[in-house]
Amino acid sequence: MKKENKFKLSLQAILTDLLFWIYIFGCVSFLMDRWFEKAIPGNFVVIFGIAAGLISFVLGLSAGRKVFLPTIRTDRKWYKSFWGWSVFLILFITFVVGWNLVEVDLYKLFTKFRNAGGIMSGIFNPNMDILIVCLTALAETIYLALLATIFAIPLAFILSFFAARNLMPKTFLGNTVYIIIRTIATLFRSIEAIVWAIIFSVWVGIGPFAGMLALMIHSIASLTKLYSEQIENIDPGPVEAIKATGASTIQTWIFGVVPQIISPYLAFTIYRWDINVRMATIVGFVGGGGIGLLLLQQQQLLRWQNVGVIIWLIAAVVWIMDMVSAKVREKLQGM
Repeated sequence: MKKENKFKLSLQAILTDLLFWIYIFGCVSFLMDRWFEKAIPGNFVVIFGIAAGLISFVLGLSAGRKVFLPTIRTDRKWYKSFWGWSVFLILFITFVVGWNLVEVDLYKLFTKFRNAGGIMSGIFNPNMDILIVCLTALAETIYLALLATIFAIPLAFILSFFAARNLMPKTFLGNTVYIIIRTIATLFRSIEAIVWAIIFSVWVGIGPFAGMLALMIHSIASLTKLYSEQIENIDPGPVEAIKATGASTIQTWIFGVVPQIISPYLAFTIYRWDINVRMATIVGFVGGGGIGLLLLQQQQLLRWQNVGVIIWLIAAVVWIMDMVSAKVREKLQGM
């Protein structure tokens, strides 16, 4: 193993162990504060974490060692090794912290179900008098999701070529373009569509246009990632053969790349539309229009029978979309 490579692996292993143990002591501090109102000071959490991480690394027992620099001690079965039990500890303590943060209360779950009696009664006794109004709002939701997907496709298609590592030249400009597009796509995708809907509801006003813009932004970022990853997995043979003929970059992309990605691109796009139909309902809760906005209004008025109609319509559309999109994706992937 080269010295440079060993140094890099050692650094990664040490950082992993430090973060590993700082996280554990941080969780312990949180639980002590929650249960006994006596938290470990933040500086001690860091000190204890660093000490435990360094000791376990030096002794060759750590999880970081197991991942990056295996030793004889880390090659044992997980239940016979320190790293195995430390990983079990972090999983267990994460579950306990999550249980406390979410405030899981099984007693309330099984004894307070009568509080939801009005909702359940409305769901199973829907008011069909507002069916036309609900269908109109549902159509708005479906078309909202459709337009968001249609507008996102060409932008995501173009950006995906610049976000594919195998197509961008290993030059300063090529690396810069690749990193910028990937970073922007990751950032925009990490912000949920409901947040974008809040932004656009203030920007362009409450309504389906705000919802469409929110889903479009999120779809562009998500499809760019999916499309670019598909490009990175293409067969390089046709691309190299077309390059050998003296073809330009654009010609290489059109004749060497596009034929290999059409079917998966269509499958990803249909799947994205399926997702957008689901998300359009949630986006409506913050002013994005469609049936989600109608559902929010009826829920606030405690008209549970109207809520029941809306819920059944949403369930029916989602079920139909699931069935249709699954069949279409299956056919496309078999092409």
